[in-house]
Order: sequence, then C-alpha cells, then structure tokens
Amino acid sequence: MVTPIIMPKFGQMTEESAIVEWLKKEGDEVTKGETLFTVETDKSVMEVESFEEGTLLKIAVQPGVSVPVQSTVGFLGKPGEAIPVVTAPAPAPKKTEPAPAVTPVAATPLAVSPVSAAAPVALIPPAPALFRISPRAAALARTSVIDATPVRGSGPGGRVVEKDVKAYLDAMGYHRLRVSPAAKQLAAKEKLDLLAIQGTGESGRIDIADVKRAVAEKPRPMSKMRQVIAQRLTQSVVTAPHFYVTVEADVSDLIELRAQLKKNGAPYTITDFVSLAAVLALKDFPEVNSSTDGTTTRWNSHVHLGVAVSLEQGLVVPVIRNADELMLAELNVRAQDLAAKARAGKLTPDEMTGSTFSISNMGMLDVENFTAIINPGESAILAVSSTFKKPVVRDDKVVVRSIMKMTLSSDHRLIDGAMAARFVNAVKKNIEDIAQWKSLTS
Repeated sequence: MVTPIIMPKFGQMTEESAIVEWLKKEGDEVTKGETLFTVETDKSVMEVESFEEGTLLKIAVQPGVSVPVQSTVGFLGKPGEAIPVVTAPAPAPKKTEPAPAVTPVAATPLAVSPVSAAAPVALIPPAPALFRISPRAAALARTSVIDATPVRGSGPGGRVVEKDVKAYLDAMGYHRLRVSPAAKQLAAKEKLDLLAIQGTGESGRIDIADVKRAVAEKPRPMSKMRQVIAQRLTQSVVTAPHFYVTVEADVSDLIELRAQLKKNGAPYTITDFVSLAAVLALKDFPEVNSSTDGTTTRWNSHVHLGVAVSLEQGLVVPVIRNADELMLAELNVRAQDLAAKARAGKLTPDEMTGSTFSISNMGMLDVENFTAIINPGESAILAVSSTFKKPVVRDDKVVVRSIMKMTLSSDHRLIDGAMAARFVNAVKKNIEDIAQWKSLTS
C-alpha cells in the first residue's frame, strides 16, 4: 500500500518548513528509521526519519520550497503501485500579528555587509500582470540581455512591440556597449540587465569579472533562521523600550582560580561563572526574570537561562532549564551539551524556547563593549565583553588588573534605571566574590 510521507510539525509555533535536501532518490529502498530528508525550520535544520519501509516512489516537494506542516511531501510503497495525484501545497500564509513572546532570538545585532561602490545591478524580474509585450519584442529583449519592463509600449493598450525595444536600445546607447561573449552569455543565464552592469575593462568593456560581481550582488532569499532573527529583533526593538547599564568587573582573581581548576581537570569557562553569577542575582531581583506585554506582568518562578551560540547561519539561544537549581558543574555540563547540539544542528524546538533571561558572551571575539537586543518574552539580556588588562586604582594605587565589561539591556516598561543598576552590580559582585567561587568549586 502506498504510504504518504508527511512534513512533520517540529514545534508548537511551527507553521511551515522547507526541505533542505532529500537523502534518498526516487526508486531508492528505504528502511524504517532511515533518514529521508533534512528540513529547515525557523530555528534549525532537523533530520526526518521514515516510519515505514519501502521504495521511495515519488518526491512531491523539492528542496527549497516552504510548505505547511502536515503536507504530503512524497510517497513510499512497492514499485509499480499507483501514486495518488497530489497538488503541490501552497506555503502557509504569513501572519501579520506579532510572533509569540516566548520564542528566543539572536542576541546581538547582525553584521551588515558593506555596499559596493559600483552601480546597482537590476535584475530581469517576471513581467507584472499589466506589462504586455509582443513575442518578437520579448525575443529581442532576451537576445539583447536587457530588462524590457522600462520600455514604453506604443502598441494597442500600451503593448510593447519590437520597434519600441529597438528605440529603447538606441536611446540607452546599447549599441555602444562593449561586452565580451562570455560575459553576455553569463548575464543572460543569470537574468541580469547588461545596461545596469558597470564595465571595468578597457574603455568600459564588460568582462566576465564584471558580470560575476553583479551575480554576487544579486538579492538572495534569507534563510528561514535569518528571517526569524530579523523578525524577532525588529519586534523586540519596536515593542520594548531598551536602555543600557554598563559595569566593569575585575576578573583577575577569577581567571587565576579558573587556571588552577583547569590544571586539576575542571572544564569551567568564564561563561559558566557569569551564568551562575547572573542566576544568583536573579533570585534577588525577580522583576528582571519576568516579562511584560505592556499591560500585564508575568512572573517566573524558575530561571530558564538562554545562552547565545553563534552558528554560521546565525545565532541560536539554547535554554538551560531550571538553572536556578543547578550547581556550577551542572551548568557547565548542560551548557556544553546544548552548544554542541546547536553546532551540530541537533537542537529540538523545545530546547530553544521558554528562556526567561539570556546571556550573550562575545569575550572570545576581542570586543571592548557591546549591547544586545532583548529576546521577546524576556525583560533583560546581559552582554559580556572581552577581558583586557588595564590600569585601575586599588587602595589609592594604580595597578594592572584584568577587567571585563558587562552591559545589561533592559525593558524600561518593567525595569527602571535604579533596579537595572542594582542588578548588574549584583552580578558584578558575585563574579568578583572569589571566596564564594572557591567554596562552590572545592
């Protein structure tokens, strides 16, 4: 019997997903539990295993196409069995309301690539519904490798005819263009407009390198993860009035203690100490561990700590559940496990939702200071910078110490300036309390 292969639902808030890659071809034998394909959700890439065995009779949804969850994406069965007719599912409609507040997002602003000084490259888009062009005119535009949509039509109803394209080419100086055959061929393949490409060859000649640069500058769809990051960051900045408080923590003694512990085989990181210092402070400042929608406040009885992890495709924020109940060693194990799963693309949706407070540590990236954007569903996030040696005054003497800046981003609807200052200084005090760390690691 033919069995449909269904696009699974990976999380409560997942409405659609896109297949990244089919790991089986039509006609391949599939065993139960074998991975059929990988899927890009709005947070990660997941593997989908087969619940049945049989032959992959049909692939109904190709890679890169977003479809609603529970859609049929293929069929398993025995060779020769009749395959049901399936209409390609339409992507789920995009919602305009704000996304749920419990979904974590990237914790730091996204880097923006510098804009090339060259003229912008126009793509040849699909003809709009009201754009009418004769077959001969379309053929001339295609062989000339230009975008015909700016051409003003003189035919019936504004239809673009061949003479209109010819007049446009003359007016734009097309025949004065110098284009190498290889460059023209590549531009046609990539649907670029030769009139919009700036030639850098001799006398302005358009060479293959110019077209390759234009191809590199073509707009490309963002990944599902990056789209969600953009959406959540915008939502957070627009809805939550951010303000920032920065303190400097002296971590000289902590670095020395960590080095001693490392010699004895303890794998603690600076992030582990900062995480526990923040968790301890949150117990005394429950408001910072809460959230608001502007009219109500939600109090959280536990600290679910989000720790940002940088991936090639963006940032994810895996969540350490009930961090307030964990010791330093347990925090370390959970953090390392979640970070490894994040980098391997193995995080489940439940491991990336429900955080109540987050930490973004860029200490390994040689930054003096930065501010992070609050994850929707939280009221604050702690940005941890690199450690630098600098002269400071201790007991009226100038000494060199290892200093680490921390910046708390707070939602001003729930947290006022005094509370933010007291909280971040409580974190600082915990970090600098070397006696406490010795007792917790002995």
